[in-house]
This record gives sequence, C-alpha cells and structure tokens, in this order.
Amino acid sequence: MNNTELCYTPATVLREKIVTKELSPVEVTEAFLERIERLNPVVNAYCTPTPELARAQAKQAEAAIMRGETDGKLLGLPVSVKDLIITKGIRTTRGSLLYADFVPDEDAPVVERVKAEGGIIFGKTNTPELGWRGSTDNRVFGPTRNPWNLERTAGGSSGGASAQVAAGLGALALGTDGGGSVRIPASFCGIFALKPSVGRVPIYPPSATGDLSHIGPMTRTVADAALLLQVLAGPDERDRYSLPADSTDYLAACDLGVKQGLKGLRVAWSGTLGYAPIEPEVLELTRKAAQRFTELGAEVEEADPGFESPASFFNVFFYAGIIAALHSYLPEKAELLDPGLRQVAERVQNLSGRDYGEALIARQGFWDVVHRFFSKYDLLLTPTLPQPAFELGIVAPSHVAGKKLEGLDWTPFTYPFNLTGQPAASVPCGFTQDGLPVGLQIVGRRFADATVLRASAAFEQLQPWAQYRPKLD
Repeated sequence: MNNTELCYTPATVLREKIVTKELSPVEVTEAFLERIERLNPVVNAYCTPTPELARAQAKQAEAAIMRGETDGKLLGLPVSVKDLIITKGIRTTRGSLLYADFVPDEDAPVVERVKAEGGIIFGKTNTPELGWRGSTDNRVFGPTRNPWNLERTAGGSSGGASAQVAAGLGALALGTDGGGSVRIPASFCGIFALKPSVGRVPIYPPSATGDLSHIGPMTRTVADAALLLQVLAGPDERDRYSLPADSTDYLAACDLGVKQGLKGLRVAWSGTLGYAPIEPEVLELTRKAAQRFTELGAEVEEADPGFESPASFFNVFFYAGIIAALHSYLPEKAELLDPGLRQVAERVQNLSGRDYGEALIARQGFWDVVHRFFSKYDLLLTPTLPQPAFELGIVAPSHVAGKKLEGLDWTPFTYPFNLTGQPAASVPCGFTQDGLPVGLQIVGRRFADATVLRASAAFEQLQPWAQYRPKLD
C-alpha cells in the first residue's frame, strides 16, 4: 500500500500487520513522519513533534518483534500526546507562555502505559492555554486548523489531537476532556472520541478542574479507541479518583455491538436537552442518526432528561479551579496569559466559599435528576454540538440558529456529563451542505463505558465514516 493508505489504516489492522511482519515498525514510522513533515505545517496539529524519539522507539519495537516479543498491545503504533499531559524529557507548554520552556522529569501514567505496551510517541499536540476554551489557539504555537476546511477551527481543547487523527498524522491520540474537550474537536473534525467514566483512566498530576477532567482516546474507528482504552484504563495510586481494576474487555464490547447490535437497550433521544439552541441542519442530521438506532434493535424514545442548563455551577468548578492554579502568577505575570483567560480570571476572583458550597449543592441536585432519568434509559443520544466548526480567530460563535449566545451556550450538550462523570462519546454522523462534519453524542450510565463503545461500534457498522477523508493530499 502507498503511504497515504498506510497512514489511514486503522490501528487494529496496523498492529496485526506489524506483529505478522507484513509491515515493520520502522516502515510505519517513516511513513507517518513523512506525512507529518509535509502536512503538519498546514494544519498545525503537532506543536512539538518528536521524530528522533519515534525513530528510536520504532527500532526498539522492531528488535522486540525479531526476538518474538509481540505481546505489546500498541506495538509499533504511532501515538500523539496532548500538550496538557506531562511527558518526560519532552517540552510540555500547556499552550501557555508561563510554561513555554517547561520540560517534565516524569511521564503521566497514561504515557507510561502507552510506552510499556510498545506505543511510539510522535510528539505533543496543540491545545488552547491550559485547555480553557473549545477552540485551539495560543500565543506559543498559534491556531490549529480544521483539516476539512483550513479556515475553520479544529475545536478544543484537544484540537491538535483531533486534527492529527483526521489528517492521518498518527494512528492514536491522547486527549483530555474537562467540559467537552475530546468530543467538541471530534465532532468538528469527523473522528471518534470517548470521554471515559471519571476515574477510569488515571490523571496525574491532578487537574486544576478536579473530577471534571478525563483523559480519553481519539481515533478514526471505535475499535481503535477500545484498543487504546484497554491500555489506559486501571488504577494508579497517584490519582485518588482512579477506579479499581476490572476485567472489562472493551474490544469484545465493540465486537458485541457489531455482531448483535443493541437489542434490548432503551435509548432516549434529545435534540435540545430542553434548553439548547441548535442549527436546523445539525438537528436534522443528528435526529436521523438517532432514529437509525432502531435498526440496531434498540427501543428509541424522544425524551429530555428534565434539567435546566447547569452552566452557572459548572463554571464555578471549572474556572475557579484554573484561576486558583494560576493565583501565584497574578497579577505580576498577568500579561503572559491569554487575554480571554485573563478576563475570566477577573470575573471569578471574587467567588466566595458560599458560592462554592452552593455549587456543590446544585451539582448534587443535578445528579439526582440525571440518575433518575438513566434508571429508565441505558443511553442518551444528543447532538455533540449545536453547530459545525466555526471560523478561526474567535473563542466561540456569538449566535446559533439566530439566538445570541453567552458563555457555554455554544456547547450545551457536552459539559453536563463532566459534572456527572458519565461516559460519553462523539461519533461522526454526517456532513453539512458545506462539507463540515457533524457529531452525535452517546452518553451511558455511570461506569458503563463498554455499553457506550458497544453502541458506537454498532452505529459505525451501520453508518461507517472512516472512508471519508479531508482533501489534503
């Protein structure tokens, strides 16, 4: 196969070809590095490529294969790491001038696990400063462009990761999600992403946003994400939220969805969650996708969960956490912060202990509504976002469907499920008339990551998307 076809080959297939010696890790690595050298200047997905490290790890993987050591789940597979995740010996800027020269002396647990299973680190992917917004642009590396339309954003805050996957610059990507940050860019770039249950994948160092934060796989296919989750999942004593080990086989869950569909599952569809504005074209594409779940054997009903927008108390946890982490830099180094982040800092600096306590109470009341809803339904389907990718150079759109937006109004479907910690995926479900991808969100019950992957794989079998590629070559 030519290099373009190789770079768009699913990770599960690449691994099989590598362990059977049909392809060598060195050959695979050089194909991806050539593509990165040629196309990364166009999309700016990687902010810190690591080609020499990748070549060295590829040679190690090839030597292991020649010795008959082929157990590594990610043996020879290219992996990128979002620039919020620490990497030993590799600059980790967090998209901020404050950390422009920071080089960690240890790996995050997820990076340790990728390396231990033979994954090859191709570099760090771009992020907005400290992951604070849903479009990827910063004063260290500039904007990441959407491979489907270079004048549009790739989303955020895992925008570099999503552009990498969509452009065929790596087989697997590690992203983080504190309010939608793997699902937003996945929807904008036409790829798959999973925000696992809180604690499923350990986080270290601790996130400033606490248990809102998740690390998840971003891939072209559902099985590729399941493969990566097999490696990432499991407890780590450095993360007090991390869940105990279990025997769940995420690839087997995907196989179940492909072979048996979703018979017996009760599925709710909500196009607005009862409060969200949405572009008509996006609503129609996602509604049609949700209706197709009946073809998979599921019982689908239209139903809103019954909660109002939780933005007010979400903001307390998310932004107050970030600003608390930045407090030691203010006001002396305020000029080094993204101007938009600086404005947020000024707004939330006067939050009181009472404000935080009231937010905690509101969050518990919110969960009471959500868990009652999910006692009736196995899954909730929503649009991932109410609009396709917006233009570069702005933090967020000002209007959706003619309605003026404030704050998180432009991403109303994602952040509620960071508050609850439930697993949630974005699956591609079509394109607008302008050729921009649209995502459908699949939300599962608490800890039901395997069910979300099963449903995602079943839908992928029914309405595949990996054959669609942006025209970059």
